[in-house]
Amino acid sequence: MKSSLRNMVMVLLLITLIASAAVGVVYQLTVDPIQAAKEAKIVNAVKEVLPPFESLNKEVKAIPVEGDTVRIYTAESGKDVVGYAVETFSKNGFGGMIRIMVGFLPDGTINSTSVISHSETPGLGDKMEKSKSSFALQFEGKNPETFKLGVKKDGTGDVDAITASTISSRAFVDAVKRGYEKVMENK
Repeated sequence: MKSSLRNMVMVLLLITLIASAAVGVVYQLTVDPIQAAKEAKIVNAVKEVLPPFESLNKEVKAIPVEGDTVRIYTAESGKDVVGYAVETFSKNGFGGMIRIMVGFLPDGTINSTSVISHSETPGLGDKMEKSKSSFALQFEGKNPETFKLGVKKDGTGDVDAITASTISSRAFVDAVKRGYEKVMENK
């Protein structure tokens, strides 16, 4: 085959078509497992932040907030509400968006928290995860009616910030506060 502009364009076009088809096939093969993994992470986070329960109410409240969504899952044992798991967020993290699950008891007391996703600095902001530090434990058993959701260093609350990671601490507090406000408005 003689090298010409037409032949080179045809070969390049053929390679591009094959590569794009391969990307499409890989996407189709991975889209369902990725979605299933995301859903499993949410279910595990709900179980982690709430006291033992028999079932989750099938109606999940999705509340639009600042261009995103806060979701409230209601946990029940028999006909009694055991608590609310709130999937909440903050756009104010050092690395951008953080997503957490916060478990609230029916009276508004924080049962527990679980980080779903973040892009915070490893070794600093990622200490919001329970596996990396005890930062998140200070929220457990506290009711935001009496426990001020703000960072002590700022003079606005009762939360001890992660050392050298005040921005991440503020974002975590922002997400917890947003979750508390939405669950109290919508329970």
